[in-house]
Amino acid sequence: MDIHYVELFDYYGDLFTVKQKEYFMDYYFNNLTLQEIADNNGVSRNAVHKNIKDILHKLDYYESKLKMCENGKKIKDLIKNLDKDLINKIEELI
Repeated sequence: MDIHYVELFDYYGDLFTVKQKEYFMDYYFNNLTLQEIADNNGVSRNAVHKNIKDILHKLDYYESKLKMCENGKKIKDLIKNLDKDLINKIEELI
């Protein structure tokens, strides 16, 4: 499993259609093959492959423009270096 795309999907998953989310989750979370996904959805293996490829391309595009995942990692790194009292106060607000 490519953790990079799973992380991006956490940030941008809501931007996809229900069917696209289903294909992505079946492939990356449920470890189904492209053929199994195709059979379950009554479409060709090629259609599923094209959808997965398009999703990955869009995830990369969204991250290149919005940088939500990259900035999220930077924020987490900054928080790790804060003192514990301040961390507790921030966590209460989140």
